[in-house]
Formats: sequence, structure tokens, C-alpha cells
Amino acid sequence: MGIAHKKQSLQDRITQQWVILFGKKIDTTEHQWLLGPFGGTNGIGLKFIDYLAKKEGLHMDHGKRNKGLIQSIDQLKLSPNELNTLSKDVVDFYQNTSDYDLRLKVKWNPFFKGFGVLLNILFSKRIEQLNVPIKNIKDPSGLTSEIIQLVDPKTNEVKRTVWLRTFKSTDQIVYSGVYETCTIPSGQTGIKAIFPLPNGNATVILTPKVGRNGELILDSAGHRIGDSGFYFLLEDSKGQLWTKFISSFKDKLVVRSEHQRITATQTLTLWNLRVLQFEYKIKKAAHDN
Repeated sequence: MGIAHKKQSLQDRITQQWVILFGKKIDTTEHQWLLGPFGGTNGIGLKFIDYLAKKEGLHMDHGKRNKGLIQSIDQLKLSPNELNTLSKDVVDFYQNTSDYDLRLKVKWNPFFKGFGVLLNILFSKRIEQLNVPIKNIKDPSGLTSEIIQLVDPKTNEVKRTVWLRTFKSTDQIVYSGVYETCTIPSGQTGIKAIFPLPNGNATVILTPKVGRNGELILDSAGHRIGDSGFYFLLEDSKGQLWTKFISSFKDKLVVRSEHQRITATQTLTLWNLRVLQFEYKIKKAAHDN
């Protein structure tokens, strides 16, 4: 059995050992579609982006404004009919995410609010990651939405895309995630959001479809390893990789455009019960010339 790294905080060791005990050992060849960057033990946040760039021999591209979570909507491998139906405003948001401002509302299920408090106390503030607001936010709160591309200095090819979101009022980091597309074993393409954690990461794979009104629906509705869904990944003290698939946890995101106004609703559920809902208002930013 694997053993978690000893030189780290006790709460990180315990959670990582839980992944090892109840998860599955994996290899890089068979599970290439699942792999992503791991965090260090000295915090995530902005430190991680610099750490990742140095580790992979990349540099940060500060050149252009219109940077997207994906470089082309074609990466999602939607059918021709879905591409024709998909809102052009939604396409523009995903291809030029840095050109948009976000405002956020948060609504907790009171039954699960205690889990949010515990997450915040034990992990979020310390590691500067997954800083989900504990209080319901009824009036939309402004978020920065910065896309940081890590580029191969020799080829100028984008190798990593990081989406960094912070509250404008406090500069507190809400999420720092690496975004890319992947092909799961069924052959379906998904968007992979990788949130680095000490010696590992939390990864969500969401498969896309287009609704009848042109909305993009991203869903992590899988049931087992190899499906879309929520995964913990970690490296143990001997360098072996482990994953734990959390089948009871689901993430669904619906991005729509009505009257040239983009909104998004993200719903997190556990055991088919709503835990938390985010509502985003997404607006093209006014940049100075």
C-alpha cells in the first residue's frame, strides 16, 4: 500500500492517505487522459503558476488580451448541427474569455454549509485554492477573470492555460485552475478543469452538449473511472500515482445567451442533493485603447 508524503501538513497527509486507501493506483500510459499538473506544499494561488512555468520550461504570455479557455470551439468535437445551434456569444466567451468581466451570486443548501466552513478552515485559505464563499451572495460580486497562457519559448505554442479568478473587492483567490480538453476512454471529448492541490490535484471532466436554445451544457455525470466526473489525483511518497473517483459528486454548468447577455448557472450536487449553486453574469469588458 502507498504512503502519503510525510513532509506536509497533517490534514493534507490524512486526505491523501484516504485517496490511497479507497482509490486506485494508476499508470501514466493507460490514464494519460486524466493526468494534469500537481501542486507543491507551499500554497497554490499565484505561486503555482510560476512554479509550473519553471518546472515545464515555459514562459507566461502577457502579449494579447483575447485569450480563451480554449483556442477554438472545434476542440470540443461537437456535431455540425450542434455547432450551428450553439450561441455565437457563448463561442466568443470560450475563445476570448479574458475579454469578459464576471459577476457572481452564491447560494448554499443550508444542510451542506458546514462542509463549506470546514473546507475553508482546513484547506482553502491555507493553500489559496477553492475559496468558495461561505455566505450566500445575493448581490452579484465582481470577479477578475484572468487567462494566463504558458507558452513553449521555442515554438510559441500554448502548452497550459490557467484561469485565475479573484474577488475584486478583496483580491482573494477563488479558483486557480488549468483548463484543457481531453478524450475519455469512450472516445468522447470533454473539458478538463484541473485544480492543483499539495502533491496532487482535484480534476473535473465535463462533457459538452448543446441545448435547443443554443446554450452550452457541460456535465460531469459519469459513474466510474473513465467517465466524466470528479477525480482526486495524488503522488505518494514513492512516486506512484493514485486516483479516487467521487461518483456521488456532480458538477453541471449551463452557459447561455439571451438578448446578447451571457449568463451561466453552475450546480454542484452530492448524492443527488444540491450543495451549492453559482450564478454568473458575464459581460464584455470595456478596455482602454
